[in-house]
Amino acid sequence: MATNPTFSGILFGAAYYAEYQPDGTLERDLDLMREAGFSVIRVGESVWSTWEPREGEFDLEWLQPVLDAAHVRGIAVVLGTPTYAVPPWLQRLHPEIAAEPKTGVRNGWGARQEMDQSSPAYRFYAERVVREVVGRYADHPAVIGFQVDNEPGLHLPHNEHTFQRFVNWLKARYGDVESLNREWGLVYWSHRLSDWADLWRPDANTTPQYQIEWRRFQATLATELISWQADVVREYAREDQFVTTCISYPRPQVSDDELVASLDVVAGNAYYRMQDGLDAGVDVPREVLWWHTGVWALFQWGDRAYASAQTQFLVTETNAQSVGDPWQNHPPYPGQIKQAAFALLARGGRMVEYWHWHTLHFGAETYWGGVLPHSQQPGRIYREVAELGAALKATGPVLDEYVPDADVLLLYSTDTKWSFEAYPPLPLPGGGPDTAAYLNIFDAFYRGLFEAGAQVRVKHTRQFVATPVEELVARYPVLVAPAIYVADDATLQHLRAYAASGGHLVVGIRTGYADELVRARLAIAPAFLADAAGISYDEYSNIETPLTVRSTSGLKLEEGAAATAWVEVLRVGDAEVLAEFDQTELGAQAAISTRPFEAGRVTYVATVPNPPLSRSLARWLVPHRATTEWAAGTAVTVSTGTANGRRLAFVSNWSAEPTHLTAPFAVRDVVTGEVWDFGAHIPLERRAALLLEATGHSPE
Repeated sequence: MATNPTFSGILFGAAYYAEYQPDGTLERDLDLMREAGFSVIRVGESVWSTWEPREGEFDLEWLQPVLDAAHVRGIAVVLGTPTYAVPPWLQRLHPEIAAEPKTGVRNGWGARQEMDQSSPAYRFYAERVVREVVGRYADHPAVIGFQVDNEPGLHLPHNEHTFQRFVNWLKARYGDVESLNREWGLVYWSHRLSDWADLWRPDANTTPQYQIEWRRFQATLATELISWQADVVREYAREDQFVTTCISYPRPQVSDDELVASLDVVAGNAYYRMQDGLDAGVDVPREVLWWHTGVWALFQWGDRAYASAQTQFLVTETNAQSVGDPWQNHPPYPGQIKQAAFALLARGGRMVEYWHWHTLHFGAETYWGGVLPHSQQPGRIYREVAELGAALKATGPVLDEYVPDADVLLLYSTDTKWSFEAYPPLPLPGGGPDTAAYLNIFDAFYRGLFEAGAQVRVKHTRQFVATPVEELVARYPVLVAPAIYVADDATLQHLRAYAASGGHLVVGIRTGYADELVRARLAIAPAFLADAAGISYDEYSNIETPLTVRSTSGLKLEEGAAATAWVEVLRVGDAEVLAEFDQTELGAQAAISTRPFEAGRVTYVATVPNPPLSRSLARWLVPHRATTEWAAGTAVTVSTGTANGRRLAFVSNWSAEPTHLTAPFAVRDVVTGEVWDFGAHIPLERRAALLLEATGHSPE
């Protein structure tokens, strides 16, 4: 399982590609990096055809001057294995390694990651180049760790050998076709198999049970790829060097909590819309899944990365300037570089590394901005990066062993995400399937919690079940389970036990409706929880326009609180109704209900809450929050945690207007050393970000 490597302090730097630069720039580049406070660079991961320009001919010496020059300047190096971008000679020699997104239809070449990385031919050549590169440089004193591959899991290959592996995987799980017929319900539509050879290809599949197992199998391929490469690298790595990969969380083959099990530390790539995308007062729609928009979404990325192994993580790539395509140009407003970095550190980051050092002059990512612009003259971005570097240097080891605080535990279900990508309960506005339905439901709860000032810990359902109930209740007084649709009995029993043992369980739509094979349960919904919640339902409906929600009890609602996308027609038993929908012809009435259950409580949310409703619910769930303790305004975030007994708070003003907050106890600015007594107004300039350490206690 991933754990923290042994370095101290925050690593700070960028991906650096001397091989893309004109001759004569190496010394200047590294001098500028040192002056900007860089302590690490990542190298080597993108240029297999440079390492091995022709089959079996290796050119390994070109990197030596880079490592030597970095080491002289005290800059450490993470060495990447170049296996995610195959050279043209390999494409020509083995065209069969191309991934098939549909059976018999090969990917074209000309991008990256076009191949099926489980292909035996690919693995042969990949292992050979990994051994050559790592074997050559593992002993270099600058190298502190290795990144194996890069953003794995881009495709779901349908290649023949991949499908046959899937069949063998099913044989190991089910034993015989009769068991598969029974468990998958293949009596339906005459799908019963007489032999394993009868199993159809996934291309035209419509069976949910097939689909979820296909996705689980595909995830084993990405997990195996990383584990295999990590094992190869460890044959050469020193004991003081770590092994990781960089995760792009939306990748379809990625099951991140399983993927990181063979690694020494979690690492991932955080990309987000800057400018208004990091302004608390502006709501910017997300354009693509790998791009985060909204302050809440940036923090959510950090909480998702922490969730991979429930420990600190590295940010291997993040914005320096504009990211994306040539028409997506949103460089940061002054101050946002530091804000974004501090936000990632606030949720458990141990490294901030930009992609990349210099903006490229060629290739598909020509307009993906680096620390240096196309002119390669240090400008505003470089100056702000250097200011951040100085701030991080000033923090020293303060954030070693840092653990972010959490008011609420939010469960994440990769299985439900996969299932909803094919069979979502929610439609798009035009009527088609919303393949991002799971993320939209999850986001609705996370955003409300965050914007209300609550701090969140995300846990995968596997991690949740593996954690004793007593520990969960002691650490997380509130647990939110939004749309845990694909759930085995053990997960639902653990949810019930959490509430029975004293926790406040919040249950969202579709939770427990299906079992681990996506079979609708023959049970009163929500299964295992109906009696504990004091409600049940059979009927549910999509809604095309939001329904106004009104309070019926002690739940104080913001103006504009509404239900969206979905309602369940609850039968209310002995639960208290906190909020109701506006009257509907369907008869849906109770929107939010709550009921004491043994030593705890179960609250049920029968819709997808819009931001005002979600924030209102969050304030009721977590009445005492860091933002209220610090008397912070709506544009200010306060993210707290503990490191080696120190109480720390990251505070940031996500607006263009100066503001202030009030110190709830004596504090010291970790970067500048400035101190404020209890009750003092701490000024926050536009887009300011501070790291404060408690030096006193709040008066009783």
